[in-house]
Amino acid sequence: MNEINQKLHLGTSSDCSDAVPLVLDVDGVVLATDMLYEMALAFVKNNPFGIFLLLYWLIAGKAVLKKRLAEHTQIDIDRLPLNESVVANARSAHDRGRMVVLATAADESLARRLAQRLGFIDLVMASDGATNLKGGARADALTARFPDGFAYFGDSASDLHVWKRARSIGIIGADRATAAAARAHAKDRSKPVECAMPRSGLGLKGWARALRLHQWAKNLLVFAPLVLAGLLTDPGAWLSAGIAFLALGLLASATYLLNDLLDIVDDRQHWTKRNRPLASGRMRITQAVAAIPVGIAGSVLLGSLVGYQVVGVLTIYLGLTLAYSLHFKRKPVIDVFMLATLFTLRLVLGIVAVGVAASPWLLVFSMFLFASLSFAKRQTEVLRFAERTSDMAAKLSGRGYFVADAPFILAMGIASGMASMVIMVLYLTQDAMHVGIYAQTQWLWGIPLALFLWLSRIWMIGQRGELLDDPVVFAMKDPKSLVLCAIVLMSFIMALIGVPL
Repeated sequence: MNEINQKLHLGTSSDCSDAVPLVLDVDGVVLATDMLYEMALAFVKNNPFGIFLLLYWLIAGKAVLKKRLAEHTQIDIDRLPLNESVVANARSAHDRGRMVVLATAADESLARRLAQRLGFIDLVMASDGATNLKGGARADALTARFPDGFAYFGDSASDLHVWKRARSIGIIGADRATAAAARAHAKDRSKPVECAMPRSGLGLKGWARALRLHQWAKNLLVFAPLVLAGLLTDPGAWLSAGIAFLALGLLASATYLLNDLLDIVDDRQHWTKRNRPLASGRMRITQAVAAIPVGIAGSVLLGSLVGYQVVGVLTIYLGLTLAYSLHFKRKPVIDVFMLATLFTLRLVLGIVAVGVAASPWLLVFSMFLFASLSFAKRQTEVLRFAERTSDMAAKLSGRGYFVADAPFILAMGIASGMASMVIMVLYLTQDAMHVGIYAQTQWLWGIPLALFLWLSRIWMIGQRGELLDDPVVFAMKDPKSLVLCAIVLMSFIMALIGVPL
């Protein structure tokens, strides 16, 4: 209850009366999301070309659009994020005997399902396919229904029409201009403000999490071809690789947002992903939709500064990511192959940005290594899911794996990791001595040793249930993994400068 009082500034008992019904808007007030955007997103996800049908319905009117979406789309009302403070306040009012009403522009069928979920709603007023219950239409309907007055909690500029008719008001997450207008009206008419909740923006930390800036560490692979080609002292190569790194970062962040949009339903069922900004409702769907093209455009612009080949690789990366998000992430084994390919494309981007020859050893090693890490991620998800069910035939939400697949994933992951070690050993015995940048190749043998120990650690702790969803992110925070990484770097530097053994 302390958390509620911190977030929701309640009026005193003299400010408001339980005698008048409490009317709640839904989108942005009861829910921390918008059901129209949720339905549109689900519809387009299942029918990518259905966006043209959406435009046709919209031309016929918003009420028609909402009705058609409700008829053609199923959304999980029970998992939509709630504004817990508002819901707790309304439930408390209902327990005191106050009538609580939902008044929303969403389609009536959805509103009734939400009311059923909440369990304390006395009346539902919503759009019916002919009337879009918003703004003036909502104000008229509420005034006719409650001639003796009502209290209204809203969040948008369209709610000003309703606030003007209400006996008391609640301002929930409105922007500054709307909140100021509502308060000015309440002051002029001596209306009590029952509660006020300021809009909680994402902030820099929230945006950093939504854009997955910590995942940019994976993009450091762009610099690997530069280092392996012996261009450490070439400022032009560093500049080109640096721009490519930024371009890939922007593109990756945009695709992370897109993936979160497409996976928003599955993420809400996940033990950790449900706390992501989009899944939790802290980030609006419209914010993500607006940020995605900005990130893609910025990526293409930066890539064009380096060359058309960089833009080409970025385009391939985007295409594969879209294919993965829309389809292949639900196909077992193929999903891992796609992830390994996306990791390897980071190396390819570095190769074309710097203009060096591609090393088949490096690319094949990368495919096997990152396939192993991708299997480790899937193994963690399956094991965590298995803790919540005893059904071996249960399928992981949004993936193509069943609980019974855990031994198969384990075998494939370890086999891929060991194959990457074999590739590296073959490189050291067959080709490393012919590469001109190494002064003492014997030091390179420390690299497969450290990688073997690290992969063994990843799979061992993964089986113990101690691994996070992403082994790369885990390694960035794990002291033992960082020590092994230091050994790899030290072995490379020693081989490069030729420290005698």
